Amino acid sequence: MYDVMAVGNALVDHEYLLNEEQLNQTSLTKGSMTLASLEEQTQLLNQFKSQNLQPSKQTGGGSAANAMFAFASLGGKSFYGCRVGDDQAGEFYLADLNQAGVATTAENSISQGGVTGSCVVAITPDGERTMQTFLGTSSDINEDNLDFDALSQSSWLYFEGYLAMSESLRPSVQKLRQYAKDNDIKIAVSFADPAVVNFAKEGLLEVLGNGVNTIFCNSEEAMLFTQIQNVTEAAQALTQYCELAVVTNSADDSIICQKSADGLITVFNVPTPPVDKVIDTNGAGDNYSGAFLYALSQNHSLMQCGQLAATIASQVVQQFGPRLAVEQYQELARQILSA
Repeated sequence: MYDVMAVGNALVDHEYLLNEEQLNQTSLTKGSMTLASLEEQTQLLNQFKSQNLQPSKQTGGGSAANAMFAFASLGGKSFYGCRVGDDQAGEFYLADLNQAGVATTAENSISQGGVTGSCVVAITPDGERTMQTFLGTSSDINEDNLDFDALSQSSWLYFEGYLAMSESLRPSVQKLRQYAKDNDIKIAVSFADPAVVNFAKEGLLEVLGNGVNTIFCNSEEAMLFTQIQNVTEAAQALTQYCELAVVTNSADDSIICQKSADGLITVFNVPTPPVDKVIDTNGAGDNYSGAFLYALSQNHSLMQCGQLAATIASQVVQQFGPRLAVEQYQELARQILSA
């Protein structure tokens, strides 16, 4: 049995520390994610190499995978559906998840002859992450890579918003959605990045379908999606598509909007712990979603869910890389959920 099955892109992250001038010399949009071909990513890496820039860290990545890493590290039972190549990066990727307690099925996940996707993450001195993603074989993820038996054993189905950018995956997403609906499996969707809302809103609406249980997003994504410029009002407007809208707002309070059966909306404001210095925002939103969903799956109050999620995200931004050590997750859970 699993608490949650997630589906997302399998990407190995390569993190670089860049100053503003070096970032401006690239074609990347600061704070957002850009899709690229292998040729384009090779060109970017060669540009970095010519400037004697070396990756500071290589880690398993991908939005939903980061969320599931946090979920499993906190003690939840999670399964991850993805597609990797039969290469060294793919082997590293699956082993990294399995070591953290995230279940996968190699038989479904590995594409013979495929190239595992990769993400170049540029971190500027203000801690902002800017990404260029080569999806590799992950862009061809399809029904064969999805384990419906694992879904049948799950209480939740979790989609990352980046899936909305893949037209070829939409039929599989719809099949997963329908299976979940037919079997009373709750659905959570993370918008993942402003680029998803900007360039794939139609696909995102398809992922949301006739409504999901929970939406995770940040304030920029919420306002872009709803076209409402007040964060709280935008969060409330999201409940047209879900029962629970969870909106992070950088250093300001997270906003949780819960819609009752009769349509009444209750708003909770959850303080964000103060942070001495933001080092790297990569993965902060993913960790927030994974931690919140973990606490929710264990029947904690919405305030406790938000407090755990905000605390973990605030720790993630104070280090390099999108994931904490397992011991850190568990200690934070002990502090907050047992209080």
